[in-house]
Amino acid sequence: MSGSIGTTLLRRHIGRWFTVLRESAGISQDAAARALQRGSSTIWRIEAGDERIRFRDVDVHAMCTLYRVAPETRDRLLVLTKETRDAPKRAWWHDYTESALPAWFGLYVSLEDSADTIRQYEQEAIPGLLQVRAYAEAVTRMPEGVISDEEVERRVRVRLERQALLSAPRPPHLRVIINEAVLRRPIGGKEVMSEQLQHLLDLTERFSVSVRVLPYSVGAHAGMNSAFSILTFPSAPLSRDPVEPPLAYVDTLTGALYLNKSDEVRAYEAVWTDLDRRALDEASSREMIKNALEAFTSGRSDQRHLAQEQP
Repeated sequence: MSGSIGTTLLRRHIGRWFTVLRESAGISQDAAARALQRGSSTIWRIEAGDERIRFRDVDVHAMCTLYRVAPETRDRLLVLTKETRDAPKRAWWHDYTESALPAWFGLYVSLEDSADTIRQYEQEAIPGLLQVRAYAEAVTRMPEGVISDEEVERRVRVRLERQALLSAPRPPHLRVIINEAVLRRPIGGKEVMSEQLQHLLDLTERFSVSVRVLPYSVGAHAGMNSAFSILTFPSAPLSRDPVEPPLAYVDTLTGALYLNKSDEVRAYEAVWTDLDRRALDEASSREMIKNALEAFTSGRSDQRHLAQEQP
């Protein structure tokens, strides 16, 4: 897994604990607020894992006493809440303006930073964690003439910063399946594609990165509706439970979908299972990436190259 559990996840995990403990004690949020001499909004923020809440030991003790929590559970909560205070107050992505990192995407970056395994299916472009700068710039400029050069630079810097995740002491397991079209589409031109595909090959040498290709020849498949990611998370400290339930994430034009209900996640797991079954293995995928790279470096047009490969 990545180097440490992000405080966003840990706070949400703690918040769920306090919610369950309060409800098990048969106490409403309003009643808890009155007993603890806190505002109802404060109790709501605690249970939502709000980053503005500072979990003081005295407050944790007071809630555990009110909710009649067993000593071992109280001690575990004290350890978890202390970790939120000891962790860095601001992650790297807080340094960017909202235009470079919208709030809805900031949450995903925090989740990504804490994931144990990241599975991604991409139909149209190399995933952001695997992009070189020139490729990222070409993708970010779309649609042309809408985004300023300054804004493109900010967004690309964020994307490249995110890639430090793959070089962490304990990086997440990144498993990527890309449509064959991703290898053939000349984003940024032949030189950019050559650099990008070579970078992709280099990354597949890492033990924590797997890149596989879904070839045209499979025909219809379960991933035709959209690209998506599935994130799974490590266990919380002193617990066998994951710090966050598995999550499916889907980009939209103006925001994102965060899907963590069990039936929603199962639907995306089923799609991943179908893609995983149909995609080439890692060795065959490397060969296809190498062939695409040779096509761009030799100057052959993509269409001629495809015509040679099709039966």
